[in-house]
Amino acid sequence: MKKILFAASECVPYLKTGGLADVAGALPKYINKEEYDVRVVMPKYKSIPEALQEKMLYRFNFNMDLAWRNKYVGLFEIIEDGIHYYFIDNEYYFCGNTPYGNIYEDIEKFAYFSKAVLSILPQIDFRPDIIHCHDWQTGLVPVYLKDLFSNNEFYCGIKSIMTIHNLKFQGVWDLKTVKDVTGLGDYYFTPDKLEAYGDANYLKGGITYADTVTTVSKTYAEEIKTPYYGEGLDGLMRARSNVLTGIVNGIDYEEYDPLSDPLIPFHYNIKNFRKEKVKNKKALQEELGLAADPKKFMIGIVSRLTDQKGLDLIDCVIENICAEDIQLVVVGTGEGRYENLFRHYAWKYGDRVSANIFFSEERAHKVYAACDAFLMPSLFEPCGLSQLISLRYGTVPIVRETGGLKDTVIPYNEFENTGTGFSFRNYNAHEMLSVINYAKSVFYDKKREWNKLVDRGMAMDYSWKTSALLYEELYNGLTS
Repeated sequence: MKKILFAASECVPYLKTGGLADVAGALPKYINKEEYDVRVVMPKYKSIPEALQEKMLYRFNFNMDLAWRNKYVGLFEIIEDGIHYYFIDNEYYFCGNTPYGNIYEDIEKFAYFSKAVLSILPQIDFRPDIIHCHDWQTGLVPVYLKDLFSNNEFYCGIKSIMTIHNLKFQGVWDLKTVKDVTGLGDYYFTPDKLEAYGDANYLKGGITYADTVTTVSKTYAEEIKTPYYGEGLDGLMRARSNVLTGIVNGIDYEEYDPLSDPLIPFHYNIKNFRKEKVKNKKALQEELGLAADPKKFMIGIVSRLTDQKGLDLIDCVIENICAEDIQLVVVGTGEGRYENLFRHYAWKYGDRVSANIFFSEERAHKVYAACDAFLMPSLFEPCGLSQLISLRYGTVPIVRETGGLKDTVIPYNEFENTGTGFSFRNYNAHEMLSVINYAKSVFYDKKREWNKLVDRGMAMDYSWKTSALLYEELYNGLTS
């Protein structure tokens, strides 16, 4: 049996700030348990819900050197669905109200975490074939594996994978501090290793020293080799392209199932959505005080309200988007200028725009179930989960062709009757607007074609099952 250890800074259901937590929480469940023993290790944050902390069993503690410091390492464990979840305990590092804080504190915190991940292994009597590291917070694991732990027989031959969830976040701080914190010698702080543009870079270390590098969609794996998307590391990504693969994330098909979702009022599936889905639309229109007209074209946005999500494009043409024959429902928080933009239009067009400037899982599910189309014009999108949820709920995505959006949404072709959504290529507000108008014309004038689009979208399988098989192939290739 092959042994895999996931090292991540967050994991569903214990703590989540983004898509990384979904991957660390969901992927291990779908990997074949007869062939793989997959375990997960993360920090024991104070902000993990009390009910989950009470389930944790204390295992042991010891002291560990971190450069010139001597640090306490405690270990707690939960076994759930046959998977071991380990929690590294140290109140000095993990007692804040949020998992991440000031970057200079996080730099030391995650150096400690990376070293502790390796230090606990002999104590739990688990020698993984592969340590699967996620994002910059675990970037030092592959580095330590090749450095401080390389002379210890126990660690010989352990392979590492570095998964990049978003290349924008790299864990960068000045060389002097990072040398002091990590205990790594000068040898590691050269431009071909951890040094980048005069600073030390954790993610760069992980990418350089890991045996394999993955990212969360095929297109994003190609994009990050270019200066536009490469965030200053495009040269390194090209250099490592022989070990770089893109595997698109999945979604949990049990959690996101319109037939059994407890957060939506009316349930439906691919067979009866024509009659049943519209009931969710009527219910949402009433709940939000929009004009109660089930025939109106309703567009949803559930997103962080930031530039990355393409909201400057929406800002450009929002007057046109909020035409009389469209309803727009927005859920999310973010930059003040975008929060206020949607508030203003909800005030101006109260019967057709609803701005929900907060995040609510329930409201988000209702939007996925009620809307006709879902708008995601991202500047870049490593994978994106919202378009996958939309497809699952029969809500047609309108996306920009970037990263995971390009990989998962097949553009509608009216001549061949193919496609699962609508897409545009250039980062241009009027190109986006013309695609929205095209989608609207299909919705109003070719209802049968629209329903077939929904059919094809709901028939797609973007569950974790598919992605898990690709990760298994990757693990087998590394260990054979």
